[in-house]
Amino acid sequence: MTGTPATVYREPVPTADELIGPAAVAGLIDSLSEAAPGLALPALRAAATSLEGAGLRQRNDALRDALLADLPASYGDFEQVVRAALKDPGFTGWMIWPVTEAAAARALESPDPAAFEHVLALLADLTPRLTAEFALRQLLNADLDRALAVVTPWTAHPDEHVRRLASEGTRPRLPWAVRVRPLADRPEATLPILDALYRDPSDYVRRSVANHLNDLSHTSPEVAVRTATTWAAAPDARTQKVIRHAMRTLVKKGHPEALALLGFAPPASLVVSGPVLDSAAVSVGGELLFEVTLTNGSAAETRLAIDYVIHYRKANGSTAPKVFKLTTRTLAPGQTSVISRRHSFKVITTRTFHPGEHAVEIQVNGVSQGSAPFTLTTRA
Repeated sequence: MTGTPATVYREPVPTADELIGPAAVAGLIDSLSEAAPGLALPALRAAATSLEGAGLRQRNDALRDALLADLPASYGDFEQVVRAALKDPGFTGWMIWPVTEAAAARALESPDPAAFEHVLALLADLTPRLTAEFALRQLLNADLDRALAVVTPWTAHPDEHVRRLASEGTRPRLPWAVRVRPLADRPEATLPILDALYRDPSDYVRRSVANHLNDLSHTSPEVAVRTATTWAAAPDARTQKVIRHAMRTLVKKGHPEALALLGFAPPASLVVSGPVLDSAAVSVGGELLFEVTLTNGSAAETRLAIDYVIHYRKANGSTAPKVFKLTTRTLAPGQTSVISRRHSFKVITTRTFHPGEHAVEIQVNGVSQGSAPFTLTTRA
């Protein structure tokens, strides 16, 4: 096939101003004004003119605080305004984020103990308009058991957005979100949610479940593997994909039980030659080419998850390993496979290169199979 490569077009990443900017604030003011015509909303109108240059979280916080200043101090009256706004189809998108966080904050300061359960129900109704996963963290931190008693039944909700909220909002390491300290102390607290959802018909929900279990694997690998093993014993057609995504961090770390769960048992009678380097030195900005040869010396077919580890030199002279996925192979008895890879030392903002001795190591099904040293030099 000849000709120039096809151009790949990607949607540009939205800016903070496009997500929570003048248009979103104007829409929020319109929805709330229609829901409660008597509200002047001075703080919200003022916030709309002060967002320029602020990040997304800062914009959310400014609008949250404005909503708390403008909307009724009573949680019941606050919720009444928000529920009236829900009748407006235009009350949707990123304007919902500060609304959910303001609602949670108002409920937690309310003297009415029932406000806790009422705001959780409100968050479930708001989440299809964007998500309430960040606001939910406030309730989990305030009273984990009380919140989970409401959240866990959401796993049977007819709306996939609410089912996903049950998993996503309770993730131990949810990006952009505050940590829920009680979950760090009780890693098994959310397992009933995951067990109820790992076979959910929605890929949107199942992906959240896999990410949630992967979060758990960072601090509680035994819990994560035990949970995935239970799912593997009662699967549907999509369960293996969920488990594979959930075990990705442990697989990268070479966790033997996680690898075995995915069919990558410790290799028996595997003959590994290499890694063979094309050069004993590489300069910053250059590439290191290496090759490894694997031969299945057993009488049975073997599945191999092949990774490589770069042992980067640190400023103090010690080294720190970083695992990279190489490939997977299924080798028949006696079959040989030769694999090569170029590893870049291009300057990037997320890593500082320190000249000196490094090493590349081959890892198969979590087991080290040999390494080779090389020297990283400064650019000419």
